[in-house]
Amino acid sequence: MDAGAGSKKSSQSEGKIQQPEGKVQQPKPQALPNRAGPSAILVSSRQKGNPILNYVKLVPWEYADIPADYVLGATTCALFLSLKYHRLHPEYVYSRIKLLAGKYNLRILLIMVDIPNHEETLKELSKTSLVNNLTLILCWSAPEAAHYLELFKSSEHAQPTAIRTQQAQSYKESLVEFVTVPRSINKSDAASLISTFGSLQAAVNAQPEQISSVPGWGEKKVRQWSNAVREDFRTETSKKKVVPLRQERPVEAEASLSNIEDEEEIMLASARRASQDKAEREPANNDPGSALNSQADSGMSEGIMDALAKLRKEGG
Repeated sequence: MDAGAGSKKSSQSEGKIQQPEGKVQQPKPQALPNRAGPSAILVSSRQKGNPILNYVKLVPWEYADIPADYVLGATTCALFLSLKYHRLHPEYVYSRIKLLAGKYNLRILLIMVDIPNHEETLKELSKTSLVNNLTLILCWSAPEAAHYLELFKSSEHAQPTAIRTQQAQSYKESLVEFVTVPRSINKSDAASLISTFGSLQAAVNAQPEQISSVPGWGEKKVRQWSNAVREDFRTETSKKKVVPLRQERPVEAEASLSNIEDEEEIMLASARRASQDKAEREPANNDPGSALNSQADSGMSEGIMDALAKLRKEGG
């Protein structure tokens, strides 16, 4: 009995796997991406009864004590404003913006356009958004406003590549992308064009009559392709600016003023000569007739001076 039991124990010990001495290494847990923001849209208690909450169905939402109306991520918030309410209480939006106090990087002002004449009001709110670092988004219905909230929340952790256009990876894709730049030319048209001429260079240098023989290419496609490959890549240089006629007017005005001044000097000189001639012809005496003549001469000279003054005013 003892010998059999010993043999069994020895066989079992031999069958066991010998583990190396030392600490047993546990498998490391998989690292998950950190999500700083909550998974649901946080809604302020001020928004209770807002009809747009009935249309937020793609993402969960819950009430919370927050300074904004909606928190759409760790750095994104939104304020909701109805233009009808803004006309009755224009100070409301400014008090709400003040409560944000720069806590979020992306601050959205979601405006419900529910009044007919809204141009001036939107101009005012646009200036307010620029000053306070807000992104202005307009909506015309409650479902549209809810869709914007869902879109911002679902794109919280999206990478920039999600909105980046896909670039061609091969020469064939680049070739098709180049040929399909003109409108109404699709991928099958591009394949037919390249298969007919064999290369892009031959297709570019082909005449419109030759391109019209390509299967599926009508007159419209031929015209658009020919115009696209024959247009200049450079825009036309701007023509030399012509000096406007307004700059020549001051010169004309100066010439007219100089002419007026010359006429005034001629009139003054002629008046002085006339008075000197009269003084030389008539001897000085104390007769009443001579006094009347001198008064008449002085009156005539004053009349000439008045006429000159009037002429200056008209010229000025």
